Amino acid sequence: MLEYRTLQEHEIERELFRHFQRHQVVTKCYRKENGQWVIRDAPFIDDWSEDDYMELISCLKHTVCTGGLVLGAFADGVLKGFVSVERTLFGGSQNYLDLTSLHVSEDMRKKGIGAALFLAAKAWAKEHGAKKLYISAHSAVESQAFYHKMGCTEAEQYNQAHVEKEPFDCQMECTV
Repeated sequence: MLEYRTLQEHEIERELFRHFQRHQVVTKCYRKENGQWVIRDAPFIDDWSEDDYMELISCLKHTVCTGGLVLGAFADGVLKGFVSVERTLFGGSQNYLDLTSLHVSEDMRKKGIGAALFLAAKAWAKEHGAKKLYISAHSAVESQAFYHKMGCTEAEQYNQAHVEKEPFDCQMECTV
């Protein structure tokens, strides 16, 4: 049985992620070429290093401390997925809130956890004044398929900070 709950700052420590399996084998990714999205071979394995976990923990704590959402999905008390949404609106008339992370442990993918977390993030964003969620998402074909299934489209207005940090990510939005 899964339990979904908002995480508090003191819970967001390395131990929380002890059994979280951040592993993704990527073979193909979307790339924008001449203004068109195309699928290209771009094989790699995405695993988080210890430094990646430390940066994630810092970012998630910051999200909580600044009034944002960090929601976890737990199976038998073990974290199996999480989503985070920042609290500050941006994008002028777009009224975006930034979905900064959405991850599901490899052993629990394809069970609806990602969709449940995403829908909860949309509901939270709407309650906090957003018209749309902004998503800077991995360009892997599988990741993009998820967001398209959830009704996301290419962002009308790109967040330059995201583009500069992750130039190959796809910049997306979803109406809340």
